[in-house]
Amino acid sequence: MAASARADIAVIGGSGFYELLEGATEVSVHTPYGPPSAPVTVGEMAGRRVAFLPRHGLRHEFPPHRIPYRANLWALRELGVTRVFAPCAAGSLRRDIHPGEMVVCDQLVDRTWGRPDTYFEGGVVNHITFADPYCPELRSAAVTAAASAGLAAHPSGTMVVIQGPRFSTRAESAWFRSAGWDVINMTGYPEAALARELGLCLSAVALITDYDTGVEGVEGIEAVTMDSVFAVLQATVADVRRLLSEALPGIPAERSCSCSAGATGGPLERR
Repeated sequence: MAASARADIAVIGGSGFYELLEGATEVSVHTPYGPPSAPVTVGEMAGRRVAFLPRHGLRHEFPPHRIPYRANLWALRELGVTRVFAPCAAGSLRRDIHPGEMVVCDQLVDRTWGRPDTYFEGGVVNHITFADPYCPELRSAAVTAAASAGLAAHPSGTMVVIQGPRFSTRAESAWFRSAGWDVINMTGYPEAALARELGLCLSAVALITDYDTGVEGVEGIEAVTMDSVFAVLQATVADVRRLLSEALPGIPAERSCSCSAGATGGPLERR
């Protein structure tokens, strides 16, 4: 594969992130799990080779439960990627986490069902360590970058991932809040687990677009709609660019985390 098609860092996000890259090249990658959501775009950002993949497709054609997660992560690994930043839209479950802010998540809770969520489907059995689903090195880089850029970002938080594509009922949202979870999203799983199986580092940066069905004690908050989510996302794209521009130069060339242990005996070794 040509050097221009390789990258060591990837961003999985929405279409607004295309403008991040300089000298971009579009790369089509074939995987054992079919095509990824879209061709991968590889270019330069902040002095690093970066691959960009639109999670929902070029025209936002894939709903959360139909995203080809396995193909997406596999394609990035084929291009040489070892680290993945995964900004994603999320709703707030807490009155002190406001729309327009970010949360650099350190935990997740999976409430999805029926999604292909592993590369281990027979022949070899492996149980990855997933107690801490996000890379501590990338999380630290994101938190430091947010502070340096003057962005409103919470340094930790638990993201509950629901099946979608519908939003929560008020009863469900109240249940999630009572459990102590912080933000709610539809795409964070199985993305993080598949990255760990391939030995990739991943950091999920939740972009807060709404208060889910409303937050207890906050008056005048309307239940979330798709239009309101897209409006806030559009307004926060520039903030994510600033975060990434600050974070990328400080990421060390060699990893000192244990994320790559997930690939031991994994699918890449058995090809």
